[in-house]
Amino acid sequence: MPLDVLANEQTLDELSINTIRFLAVDAVQKANSGHPGLPLGAAAMAYALWTRHLRFNPQNPAWANRDRFVLSAGHGSMLLYALLFLTGYDLPLDQLKSFRQWGSHTPGHPERGETPGVETTTGPLGQGFANGVGMAMAEAHLAAYFNRPDHAIVDHYTYVLAGDGDLQEGVASEAASLAGHLKLSRLVVLYDDNHVQLSTPTDLTFTEDVLKRFEAYGWRTDRVTDGNDLESIDRALDAAKSQREQPTLIAVRTTIGFGSPKYAGTPRAHGEPLGADEVLATKTNLGWPTDQNFYVPGTALEHFREAIERGAKSEAAWTEHYNAWAKAYPDLAKDWELAQAGKLPNGWDADLPTFPAGTAVATRDANGQALNAIAKRVPLMIGGDADLAGSTKTLIKDTADFEPTSYNGRNIRFGVREHAMGAIVNGLAAHGGIIKPFTATFMTFSDYMKPPIRLAALMNIPSVFVFTHDSIGLGEDGPTHQPIEQLAGLRAIPHLTLFRPGDANETAAAWRAAMELLGPSVLVFTRQKVPTYAPDGVTEGVAHGAYIKVDVKRGLPDVILMATGSELSLIMQAHGELLKDGINARVVSMPSWELFRKQDQNYRDKVLPPTVIARVAIEAASPFGWHEWVGSAGTIIALDRFGASAPAEQVYQELGITSAAVVAAAKSLLASKTTK
Repeated sequence: MPLDVLANEQTLDELSINTIRFLAVDAVQKANSGHPGLPLGAAAMAYALWTRHLRFNPQNPAWANRDRFVLSAGHGSMLLYALLFLTGYDLPLDQLKSFRQWGSHTPGHPERGETPGVETTTGPLGQGFANGVGMAMAEAHLAAYFNRPDHAIVDHYTYVLAGDGDLQEGVASEAASLAGHLKLSRLVVLYDDNHVQLSTPTDLTFTEDVLKRFEAYGWRTDRVTDGNDLESIDRALDAAKSQREQPTLIAVRTTIGFGSPKYAGTPRAHGEPLGADEVLATKTNLGWPTDQNFYVPGTALEHFREAIERGAKSEAAWTEHYNAWAKAYPDLAKDWELAQAGKLPNGWDADLPTFPAGTAVATRDANGQALNAIAKRVPLMIGGDADLAGSTKTLIKDTADFEPTSYNGRNIRFGVREHAMGAIVNGLAAHGGIIKPFTATFMTFSDYMKPPIRLAALMNIPSVFVFTHDSIGLGEDGPTHQPIEQLAGLRAIPHLTLFRPGDANETAAAWRAAMELLGPSVLVFTRQKVPTYAPDGVTEGVAHGAYIKVDVKRGLPDVILMATGSELSLIMQAHGELLKDGINARVVSMPSWELFRKQDQNYRDKVLPPTVIARVAIEAASPFGWHEWVGSAGTIIALDRFGASAPAEQVYQELGITSAAVVAAAKSLLASKTTK
């Protein structure tokens, strides 16, 4: 079929939708890898959203008042890449031809920071849905903070495209429940209701009434029975935007792999190329040219590229409005500019506490004081806990809860929803304008939050994850609540910075360092009280990740003692005992291994001289990772078993996490060295 005939026989809408479809099909086929089914089935609803509702500026993807679009069903990434290319983002057609290849900007699943216009990294199902809830919460909070009756400079929507797999994941259920409670009316989810998942039809696993479930959560629901009916999709989106009381879920009945004679409506269309013969058959079936790949009709491209002018006009109108607002409210404008740049205000750390030596303070308590000192001067810092504020000490004082009647509140009551809490905070961070959003729960429950923590690290966004009750030191609650392997697991995540401060002053310094990081951080605190040591050199020491806490008067030490967290007090005690026996020990506190690794070799050798091989490390957790610092000749005192239910002091004693064990290990190393 000649191409000009093709263009004449299809309406502009049909032509444009099929352009999306076959860019995706051709990219998947060329890569010999990917998911063609979702782009084929969902192209029409995505087209309706992107050309009739979504406000964005392709030439400024970071425009603050843009609508956010999240492809939660991230396996359908070629749908998004096709739209980004067609509407004029800096994503050339050659990048689509390099789909899933090394060095391309079109990875297998959307990655924030890799592709212009991708708001958040998706692929692990349900995460994008919960990120979208976080983005909608960010919009609500920023609107409450900055908007005034005569000026609404925060005025946008969050749209999510989700599939059956997303809605089956528990994280989405947790997030949906909270979103309904919070009445996030500017959150709209398009549900690609195609009745098929990767290996089976959904009727083998997923027979609930999804809309009734969401209604029970407090959502407004709608249904479009034909996923290719643009007018019905358009009306459903209009209706979703017209109400101000509830988030909206629109179930759009689509056919996965639409147009494929052999595979449409089957699991086979989900996650592998159609195959050369079926690509030709699908193109023929939908009236598409079969003699070339990556075909983009000029009229369709011209139509899509109208988004450039439309977006520029939208941003220009908003900028004019913003300038008038900034003139009327200059102090608010300063807050806006700092927050949008992700910068901290001058003097943000002026009230960070210093704790006197000789006192005993649980680092979770010091954490609460440090957090509140920062929050007082950083007004757009918000966060919350998993129903544990009294235990984690992370409640921001003198502010309301974030609720439907008080979106200006800074305390988010996540409820017992750790998984969603992590993903929602990632959405808050990815949205922009929220400074260091934070979560809080017990350390052992970091397991429930591992997926969003990993994604925060992958995206390098400034989420802060606070964990208290960090070890066997929590005592009587027993092994279900006593973390053992969690520290090692979190330390293994690339680009994540973990702090386990040893006393109250290190806690304040850890918060200071975390606030200045660009990426995510984990802050780990004790339930039990621990001794407080002099603050001298602590701020700089923690910023370097490890530092010399106590040293010999001259020369090199006989042995180096290393610890993090509450075990710092054990090596401080051991130092004194060894000194009585004429053994010169250096005490090294190592609150952040990640920051220590980033120091130059001279600094690291100064703290841990290579010639001193007698080293003892102690940590009330798994020993994994400590060999990097202890070496093959040193000793690690740690745990290779779960804890027990008993008073903390007894648990430490029974499991051998004691200063006496450190002293014995040091003497044994030195004796062995002497005999050799």
